[in-house]
Amino acid sequence: MSSVTLDHVHKRFGTAKGVEDVHIHIESGEFFTFLGPSGCGKTTTLRMIAGFYYPSEGNIRFGSQDVTDLPPHKRNTGMVFQNYALFPHMTVFENIAFGLQVRKVSKTEAKERVERIMGLVRLEGYGERRIDQLSGGQQQRVALARALVIEPQILLLDEPLSNLDAKLREETRFEIKRLQLELGITTIYVTHDQAEAMSMSDRIMVMQGGVVQQIGTPHDIYHAPVNRFVASFIGETNLWTGTVVAVEGDEVQVRTSSGQLLCGLRKNASPLSRIAVGESVLMSIRPESIQESLVSEGENVVTGTVEMAEFTGACVNYVAQVGSEPLRSMSINLGRPIKQRGASIGMHIPKESIYFAE
Repeated sequence: MSSVTLDHVHKRFGTAKGVEDVHIHIESGEFFTFLGPSGCGKTTTLRMIAGFYYPSEGNIRFGSQDVTDLPPHKRNTGMVFQNYALFPHMTVFENIAFGLQVRKVSKTEAKERVERIMGLVRLEGYGERRIDQLSGGQQQRVALARALVIEPQILLLDEPLSNLDAKLREETRFEIKRLQLELGITTIYVTHDQAEAMSMSDRIMVMQGGVVQQIGTPHDIYHAPVNRFVASFIGETNLWTGTVVAVEGDEVQVRTSSGQLLCGLRKNASPLSRIAVGESVLMSIRPESIQESLVSEGENVVTGTVEMAEFTGACVNYVAQVGSEPLRSMSINLGRPIKQRGASIGMHIPKESIYFAE
């Protein structure tokens, strides 16, 4: 297995900018995800790692080896494409063995390796089937087996689950992560699906407009987004603006436009280097951290009017108007009566749950 380093990589297509100044180091054996909306540069970055595109500036290294100018077939990477790119005229066995034939692996060794990898992806007994006789999930596993059978240093996956239905996506997501852990292979995964990224990744790189917005663990990306884009793209959040009115020890007190006073722990203020009285700040507050309050006053208790109530069985979701700000909450169902539209409601926002973004 190998680490991957992108050293200030840029990619331009004529005068159009594809990717700007991507600087990352992916550890050997890590599951690293490029996450962002369509057109953000994540697939372009993956294709530069694979060798299908060459950087306009910067360097790419696998371990200590500079591979910036190496063609794809000399990089020892396995790639799973969004459309799988399987050969319809070949059987499952032939599709999986194709890369070994290109590498002139002996028939005896190729047979052993294909059978072993078919067992890993749970395709035993499917070797003689044609591709059109397989389900979407089975085709995806053939594509994964074909990428793994060549024993690559790095596994690259470009939106591999986008063609599957929701239930099959969840099952296949588990299988990919199981294989990655079992093989210990360095894996780089491209997706626009936040749930995929959060559940599978060791670390995530969030991109927008060809620019890296944030790199971190799923916990960091979710709970401490660095800016408005990351906060709004990763799950649901409440974005409130306010003005700092006091800084006391580790706590910051903020007055919102609705007139409510909120307290946040200063240690959660990263990436802001300084927070000063009178400064305008943006706060991210996740709905699941907010709980309905039985009292209307107290530290970080705000009151509002219910705009919408949603009962899901396990949870009760509210949208309340608090002054001039909407506030979404997600509470565990404790059997309390559900407040209806127009009712007054108190909400407690734990100070530890308030994160500041740029």
